[in-house]
Amino acid sequence: MIDYIFLQQYWWLLIALLGGLLVFLLFVQGGNALIFFAGKDEAERELIINSTGRKWELTFTTLVTFGGAFFASFPLFYSTSFGGAYWVWILILITFVFQAVSYEFQGKAGNLLGKNAFRTFLTLNGCLAPLLIGTAVGTFFTGSQFMVNKSAVGNIAAPTISSWANNWHGLEAVAEPFNVGFGLMVLCLAISLGALYMINNINNDKLATQLRRSLLISFVCFVLLLVFILVKLLTMDGFAVDAEGVVFMEKYKYLHNFLQMPAVLAMFLVGAVLLVAGVVLTLVKQSFKRGIWLAAPGTVLAVMALFMVAGYNNTAYYPSTYDLQASLTLTNSCSSEFTLRTMAVVSLIIPFVVAYIAYFWHKMDKKSLTTEELNNSEKY
Repeated sequence: MIDYIFLQQYWWLLIALLGGLLVFLLFVQGGNALIFFAGKDEAERELIINSTGRKWELTFTTLVTFGGAFFASFPLFYSTSFGGAYWVWILILITFVFQAVSYEFQGKAGNLLGKNAFRTFLTLNGCLAPLLIGTAVGTFFTGSQFMVNKSAVGNIAAPTISSWANNWHGLEAVAEPFNVGFGLMVLCLAISLGALYMINNINNDKLATQLRRSLLISFVCFVLLLVFILVKLLTMDGFAVDAEGVVFMEKYKYLHNFLQMPAVLAMFLVGAVLLVAGVVLTLVKQSFKRGIWLAAPGTVLAVMALFMVAGYNNTAYYPSTYDLQASLTLTNSCSSEFTLRTMAVVSLIIPFVVAYIAYFWHKMDKKSLTTEELNNSEKY
């Protein structure tokens, strides 16, 4: 039976899916981070920019959709995080503005700043966007300093439900090693995915060799950071919720979530295996170029599992370290049953949209990008 609780769980599943897709699509940022590191000359840098430039809109669109889905299904999170920790989200949006402007103007005639200035902006976006997004997601497990007063909605003079408890407005997240480690892990994963994508998308043996070198370095760093994050996550106290909706600290909460939700644990392990397989096969076999198609579903599954661990099994997915009872759960932060039910019907078109994107992605990437093709087509 489709009841209110089912709808809350269903919409968190969609949030997890969008989060997984967003992290995968950060391969665009990861590729841009390699413009100067893997691209040793002008021709190679043009190949990198035009390879990622054909997909950058998908990442930004998914980020906006991710935020929109949160706003529609869990509006209290949207008002609390986007309205309170606004410095983090403003910085993320600024980096994406840098990206859009750089793609548009770096190759234009009369460019006063020069190509390398805009390419530097692309590199900054490639490094900062995954780092900031990962750091923000890390607070799903460590918490943030905010308070919630739902009765304030009736105060005409100041109808503010959520407020931040300090003047840093989200920037204090960098003081927590787990958050920074999570952000660095997402950055290294994005670079690895970017290298995998371009190895598959670009037909240039010299550049492929340099991309494999970058892939090796970034993936080793990713694995080390992943081990650090998993050890911290599985041993830390978590924010549990009892039957009355009271939030309390539970020892090894996220370890318990994995063990008590074996399907989620299996999803995470399958995702990890696919990701590792895609990278290892690409590094070991020089002729193997399709590692991105193993790493992509692996990334989506693993990230979805982490979102489920953060929100399912009576867990506060956005905890408050300032006021424990202000922590956000699927129950106390969601939209009305009517809204969730109506949007659930609309969400049924998602598979058709995904199929549409997959079809045209296949058409665009059917032929690998070469220098000759680039010279005979419109370039970024």
